[in-house]
Amino acid sequence: MRESSEYVVITGAAKGLGLAVAKQAVSAGYNVIGIGRNVTEEFNSLIKSQRTFIEFDLQNLSQIPGLVSKIINDTGCAPYALVNNAATGLDGLLATQHASDISKVLALNLEAPITLSKYLVRHMIKARRGRIVNISSIIAQTGFSGLSVYGATKAGIEGFTRSLSREVGRAGITVNCVAPGFMETDMTSSLKGKKLDSIKRRAPLGLPHTEHVAAAVLYLLENNSDRTTGSIITVDGGSTA
Repeated sequence: MRESSEYVVITGAAKGLGLAVAKQAVSAGYNVIGIGRNVTEEFNSLIKSQRTFIEFDLQNLSQIPGLVSKIINDTGCAPYALVNNAATGLDGLLATQHASDISKVLALNLEAPITLSKYLVRHMIKARRGRIVNISSIIAQTGFSGLSVYGATKAGIEGFTRSLSREVGRAGITVNCVAPGFMETDMTSSLKGKKLDSIKRRAPLGLPHTEHVAAAVLYLLENNSDRTTGSIITVDGGSTA
């Protein structure tokens, strides 16, 4: 039976992939602490006793230590797991992107996960257990026109994952990545014509749904994954095979 103190912190938990992870985590018996700028009705529909939502903009990097202190004070223990899911991708050619937009992507996609991991992993080390799952993207390996900065942040998060896994492994903490391909979401539903057809043709199993990716995240939280660390699990319907 799962311990009632097993808290999972999920960033970007109000919708999309983060919400799918939250739903599966609650179903598996975890207590979920969602972090995001705004809560949604879908998140609030989860079992009340197992979910909490903290409204917080992760671009406020200097306030992340205070956020972690609040989590620890509210729960009274070290969270069992952190899922760094929140991210943004600004579509556009690098040559025409404003410096402030580049900084926004770097802060949310790379600096925030690193900073949040830094302060939470201190408590995991004391507890001698923990899981960190970072959400990457196949674009870290394949590239995609118009997403050069996004791709750089996801490649960075994969390098961060591998190195951190070596730092904290002896404390019983695993650090892994899940790298989705294009998923059946509102984002891909807005694509039309040849571009969408080309994306779908590359995936012999069809484009994954958020639930498929969330299931990979949940595997990395379970006891049976305690010998998996520094790994990148790809869920893309076979498009990069």
